[in-house]
Amino acid sequence: MLNSKEKIIGIIGLGYVGLPLAVEFGKKRSVIGFDININRINELHKSIDQTLEVSKEELKESKNLTLSNNADDLKSCEIFIVTVPTPIDSECKPDLEPLTKASEMLGPLLKHGDIIIYESTVFPGATEEICVKYLEKTSNLKFNVDFFVGYSPERINPGDKSHRLPFIKKVTSGSTPAVAKEVDALYGDIIQAGTYMAESIKVAEAAKVIENTQRDLNIALINELAFIFDKMEIDTQQVLNAAGTKWNFLNFQPGLVGGHCIGVDPYYLTFKAESLGYTPEIILAGRRINNSVGEFVIQKLLKEMIAKKIAISKARVLILGLTFKENCPDLRNTKVIDLINELESAHIKPEVYDPWVEKEVAMSELNIDVKESLDDSKYDAVIFAVGHDQFKSMTKDDIFTLVHSNHVIFDIKSIFPRSFGALRL
Repeated sequence: MLNSKEKIIGIIGLGYVGLPLAVEFGKKRSVIGFDININRINELHKSIDQTLEVSKEELKESKNLTLSNNADDLKSCEIFIVTVPTPIDSECKPDLEPLTKASEMLGPLLKHGDIIIYESTVFPGATEEICVKYLEKTSNLKFNVDFFVGYSPERINPGDKSHRLPFIKKVTSGSTPAVAKEVDALYGDIIQAGTYMAESIKVAEAAKVIENTQRDLNIALINELAFIFDKMEIDTQQVLNAAGTKWNFLNFQPGLVGGHCIGVDPYYLTFKAESLGYTPEIILAGRRINNSVGEFVIQKLLKEMIAKKIAISKARVLILGLTFKENCPDLRNTKVIDLINELESAHIKPEVYDPWVEKEVAMSELNIDVKESLDDSKYDAVIFAVGHDQFKSMTKDDIFTLVHSNHVIFDIKSIFPRSFGALRL
């Protein structure tokens, strides 16, 4: 049997999670990075990463990394790490198709002693109850006899240049004690922050799904407080600033809750809970509150526009920001879409500008025609939806060049001082 450090690693999925992994491992050992998207592979061959998670220099430094969209190239691998997306469907149920398809693809490639590690977010039990079945079926091999699995939840934070892969503690697990140790040692070779070996795969899966569920609920509480304080005509930010002077007050901010983690992961946990006959009331209530923020923002905006006698039917509205969070190009599950839909329900077709988003990508993924630049147009209302640095650096004069003298500005992210006169959550 090969020493673990001699084994070739195959990374399946080269997105926000898989590419940083492939690059880090590729600095030290042979790695084959696989993605079904040939355009993605071609771009990476040119050292171009559209996610902006890995620089050209880092891609070039990863000397032992081979890129491919041909599954046959993975045959030489002894360790496989699956980092495909795990989204939700239109009914907010887990969509495991990318995960099951990846498992089906890997089955025929497996050899005796191979290890398959999953990083995709799932509900507790999914790795062993679902993925393993697909692996066994398509490989004709027996789990924990011929092949083994591990689970190490991803903790990538898109756009965050401080908390990068090597500096985020990694939870690991394996299907046997020996495999758990090998998986832990594998990640320990690239994770400077250290690893934490969970007692079982289910524990590691559960740890991941509650990380984002906890954040979702904390934000939901602050969003609900913002709804309440709005009725009381109290500024939520002023309340948070005052409460934040207590040493153990948790500093969460109100806002849109989208993305591929916080806005998705809780549904994986609630799905599993409901399948076991338990209705998770608090988690689902938090999801309902966070999903209602877009409607709240637009209703408050329209109310203010009417109060200022701005004709809704003729109003021009500009939305600044389209991505799900600041300073990254990620459009997955962006809740800015809720703002657009709510405005369109009021017969307003908003214009959207986001310097982090390519026009072609916004059109292909969301069917939204983003402005390529801010021109001399004047708007009746402007919504600061995402806190990109480009927007934070705008002065009061910059903002007022965008609007008519009679206007409404909604600063969802509380970027500017209250003296700017913008509406806030």
